[in-house]
Amino acid sequence: MNIAQHIAVIDELCYRPFPAEHGPSDVGFSGPGHHVAVLEAAPDTDPAARAVTIDQYEKDRDAVYELLASRWGDTDPYNLETVLLRTEREEIPRPWAELSACAGVAHLWEVEGTGRWVAVAVGDRDMSREVRLLALVTETDPP
Repeated sequence: MNIAQHIAVIDELCYRPFPAEHGPSDVGFSGPGHHVAVLEAAPDTDPAARAVTIDQYEKDRDAVYELLASRWGDTDPYNLETVLLRTEREEIPRPWAELSACAGVAHLWEVEGTGRWVAVAVGDRDMSREVRLLALVTETDPP
């Protein structure tokens, strides 16, 4: 997918109804109150190739940020490391706990008029999983 396709997926998810149950979707997976789109994924197991993929996905994330920031405003990066640490002491709502388990930082917006939040992040925390460029759309406020 290219950046325009990523934006189109995010736009569509801002208005797509949420399912009643957790499960796969046509763009990733969804559950009550959230959708997660896997915009890009690469199963790099070689550390050098993985580093190149992470770098590219971070550039793609930042390109998505630039387009969405022009629409919804500039935001500071959202520190998911802090959210991950809080999961040890308190109940963090789904899908934020899952996002913090796979990514360290996200770009985040509250989409006016929809009651939804959008986050874009690179899921690279787990070396046993593929690197993914993720878009989260949820009605759950970030913790």
